[in-house]
Amino acid sequence: MTTPPAARRSAEEQGRLEAALVDLFDRQITFNQTLGLRVVQLTPPVQLAFEMRPELVGHFLFGRLHGGVISSALDAMGGFALMVAIGEKHADERAEQVLHRFARMGTIDLRVDFLRQGIGQRFVASAEVTRLGGRVGSTQMRLVNEQGTLIATGAAAYMIA
Repeated sequence: MTTPPAARRSAEEQGRLEAALVDLFDRQITFNQTLGLRVVQLTPPVQLAFEMRPELVGHFLFGRLHGGVISSALDAMGGFALMVAIGEKHADERAEQVLHRFARMGTIDLRVDFLRQGIGQRFVASAEVTRLGGRVGSTQMRLVNEQGTLIATGAAAYMIA
């Protein structure tokens, strides 16, 4: 006997979840505010963007993006992609229930490959979830500038339960 799939949350509840995810990411995680990260796209590939500012410069002579900013943006991107994927995996749950699932989320491992200098005015990070298990999720991330030049890639694993 086959079990019928659980009912998907309503469009109204999905809207609440998406608004809550954007609020969590853009406003409640204050480090994201420091970096200037903003949600651009909630559907795969999930995307975040930020503008170059003097506070993010790592090489003062050339105005390059600091490597720590690149790493942090990719880490945040991977975590956010997993949040969206968890929301989709548990599409039968209300927004409040899904948000509760993020309480113990944390980075286990992060690898960043710096491919080019972080030169640009606007940067866009994207991520793909490569594994979403019961306890661990994995992602692959990319960071490009406004011209589409690939600046860095990353791969990460996160504790999700």
